[in-house]
Amino acid sequence: MPFSEAPRETSFRSAGFDSASEGLLNLNHQQKIRLGACAWSFEEWRGVFYPHDLPPDRWLEFYSHYFQAVEVDSTFYAAPAPATVVRWVESTPASFRFACKLPRSITHACRLRDCRAEFTEFLRCLEPLAPKLQVILVQLPPSFSPKEGSAALRAFLPQLPRDFRFAIEFRHPGWHRPQIVRLLQKHRVCWVWADTSPLNERNLAPFELWPNTTDFLYVRLLGDYGTKYAGDGARLHQYGKLLWKREAAMESWAMKIERHLEETRNVWTFVNNHYEGYAPETCQRLAQRLGYELPLPSSTDTLSADPGQLELFGSAT
Repeated sequence: MPFSEAPRETSFRSAGFDSASEGLLNLNHQQKIRLGACAWSFEEWRGVFYPHDLPPDRWLEFYSHYFQAVEVDSTFYAAPAPATVVRWVESTPASFRFACKLPRSITHACRLRDCRAEFTEFLRCLEPLAPKLQVILVQLPPSFSPKEGSAALRAFLPQLPRDFRFAIEFRHPGWHRPQIVRLLQKHRVCWVWADTSPLNERNLAPFELWPNTTDFLYVRLLGDYGTKYAGDGARLHQYGKLLWKREAAMESWAMKIERHLEETRNVWTFVNNHYEGYAPETCQRLAQRLGYELPLPSSTDTLSADPGQLELFGSAT
C-alpha cells in the first residue's frame, strides 16, 4: 500500500461460522476479532514494516492503517505525558483501539497495596484516550503468589472503575483456583490467556485450560523471553523476520478463539516479537487460520515516505 493511499479494508474468508452464501464470515464475528502487536516502537521494523525514512513519531499512524489495535507496553514503565496520549488519539483512525498496561509501580512495587494515588494519576493521564481505550492490562509478577497477594487482590478489584474493562495476567501458577476464577467473574475482570511456552516446545500445542471469566477474551502470545537476552544481558536476535514457527500452537490458538466467538463480545489478541520473531507476520499467520487476510506493507511501501505522501496519508485518518 503506498503511504498516500487510504487504509486497506481487512478481507475475510470463510472460517466455518454461519457463513453467508458469498463465503464470508458472519459480520458479527468479523467485528469481534482484534489482532495487534505488543507495542509498535521497534527499530528492527524500520525498512521491514515501516518505511526507511518514516520518522518514529509517525510509526503509530502507519501501524494503525494495518492493524485495528495495539497493546501499549510503555505505560508499564511510567504513566504517559498528556501530550503523548493526545498524539496517540489524533494519529489513529476513529475505529482504532488501545490496550494499556497498568504501571509496574502499582503491580510490582506496590503489589496492588496502597496504590490509590498512583492508580488515580494513571487514569487521569489516560483520560484523552478514553474513547479508544478498550482494556487496561494488570500484569502481575511471577513472584506475586496467592499466599502473599490474595488479600491485596480481593481489596483491589472492588476499586476498579466500571468506566474501563480490566484484564489480569497471573504469572504464578498458584492462582489457578476455583475461588479466584469466581472472584474475577464477580468483578467482571478478564483472566488473560497467555502463551509463554518455551521455544523448545514450539511444535507442541498449548494444552493449558484457561478460565473464561467475563464477556471478552484477552489473549497474549508472548513466547520465550529466553530468546531475547543472553546471560550477560546482550541482545540475542533482531526481530525483523520470522525466526521460528510455532505451527501447532498457532493452529491451537485459532481453534480456541473460534470456539469462543459465538458467546463472547470481543477477542483481543496481542503478539510479542519473541513468539515467532516478528509480531506483524505472526498476526498475519493467525489471521489466515482464523479465516481472513491481514495484509502487511509490501517492499515498495517500506522503501520511503516523502513529506508529501505523509501529508496526504495524515489527512486520510
